[in-house]
Amino acid sequence: MLQKEMMTVQTEEVKERIKNDFSRAFLVALSVLLQISWFIWMGLHVSKYNAALNGILVIIAWVLALHVYSRYMNSAYKFSWIILLLMFPVLGISMYLFFGSQLSHVWIRKYIKSHVITSRGMLPKNQEVQNRLRQADCAMANQAYYIRRSVGYPVYQNTDVVFHPDTTQALGDLKAELRKAKSFIFMEYHAIEDSSAWAGIEEILAEKAAAGLEVRVLYDDVGSMFFVSKPFTKRLQSKGIQCRVFNPISPIVNTFMNNRDHRKITVIDGVTGFTGGYNLADRYFNITHPYGHWKDTGIKLIGDAVSSLTAIFLEMWNTTQKVPENQKQFFPEPAYQAKENGYVMPYSDTPLDYEKVGENVYLNLIKNAKRYVYITTPYLIIDDEMHSELALAAQRGVDVRIITPGIPDKKLVYRVTRSYYARLVTSGVRIFEYTPGFMHAKQFVCDDELATVGTINLDFRSLYLHFENGCWFYNCKAVHDVKADFDNTFKVCEEVTGKYKGKRSLTLRTGECILRLLSPMM
Repeated sequence: MLQKEMMTVQTEEVKERIKNDFSRAFLVALSVLLQISWFIWMGLHVSKYNAALNGILVIIAWVLALHVYSRYMNSAYKFSWIILLLMFPVLGISMYLFFGSQLSHVWIRKYIKSHVITSRGMLPKNQEVQNRLRQADCAMANQAYYIRRSVGYPVYQNTDVVFHPDTTQALGDLKAELRKAKSFIFMEYHAIEDSSAWAGIEEILAEKAAAGLEVRVLYDDVGSMFFVSKPFTKRLQSKGIQCRVFNPISPIVNTFMNNRDHRKITVIDGVTGFTGGYNLADRYFNITHPYGHWKDTGIKLIGDAVSSLTAIFLEMWNTTQKVPENQKQFFPEPAYQAKENGYVMPYSDTPLDYEKVGENVYLNLIKNAKRYVYITTPYLIIDDEMHSELALAAQRGVDVRIITPGIPDKKLVYRVTRSYYARLVTSGVRIFEYTPGFMHAKQFVCDDELATVGTINLDFRSLYLHFENGCWFYNCKAVHDVKADFDNTFKVCEEVTGKYKGKRSLTLRTGECILRLLSPMM
């Protein structure tokens, strides 16, 4: 009876939280819509009654189109904005100023860059490890060198990688490692849900904070909007858990609202770390089933490479506070001897620079594939560069397979995903859909040698607009575990390659073309 009453109370709390967050989201969306609508109305009103001002708006649209063309950005992204600006000048100018430009990024970029320099400056150079990798495999060394040169993350050895093919297993392992914490715990997630899965984690965090450990939690405001309420942060802080919200949504429109923290990281004592595709919400652990069985994966790192996860967390955490701190205390010399001798390289990506690390890691992996490359992604919305590499790999005889969801979480995005199938299968790429439910894992595996697991989807948001992270690993047992997970997953997938090889109607192809045109803005 008591249990039933507690469940009723929890259900009411969830309903109230969703109601409150829906109200907040509605008010913010309404405010943004009103601002954009007013801007568009003013432009249309002025252009209707004043030919000269209409001409000026057209000139501004052309100038912005030329500016977009000159920017260092993806060509598909450019193309969509240029068409919008030239075909619908008033709407295009409004949308670009609010969502496409980087006017508000100038000070943000400078502010975050200072924290990036500080955190990554704590990492070792590991030149000897890089040299050993070059002796073992020059192609792999070149990929590692790119990450080191572009964003400052070194390649490590003395690190064991444990692959979690199932999120229930991952959650159990996460809790077990949290209980062992002795110094500090850092957690950064796109979405945290104040429900069953989180309750067990929060209990452990509260115990550790009460014991004097440094415990920090960072979550994205948009990602967690319908999962937590304002009292959530205060409750954690009352238990000694430091809690921050990244990039809170605002009723005042600014382009930085479009850039979300999509990372998923846990760091324990600087020695053990977790990352992968799953957030800390019930659906990710199949406690609830809104889209059938939720397939997700992750990894645990133990050893030297965890230092890079620590740096990635601190970069974001320190953007939420004004007073700098001594970070050296969070980079201990790990007293750990790895069982394996593979190469491990955690990395991150940011929308505030011109280096698309997440996409380039994927492109390099595909480009160097010799026998096969297998991919899982919840969304398949790719640019010409990614399509070309996938197609070329298949055409030179590489077995290229992509697994996407069988049950979508966003129907429109699912339509866009399927619109990319035909071009790929024509080149020899094989497409599979995960029939039990939603495929949320973001992972590549190649030639039984190399894999990457992380948060980065094959869509424009992940590749160009969000803060992301991943982990590249070579010559580790975990690579074979990732391959085994693919082999098991293929058994419950439907191969849809044949369905997209035939001729399709003009109406269907036209609709898909329009969807792809708009896809960079989704």
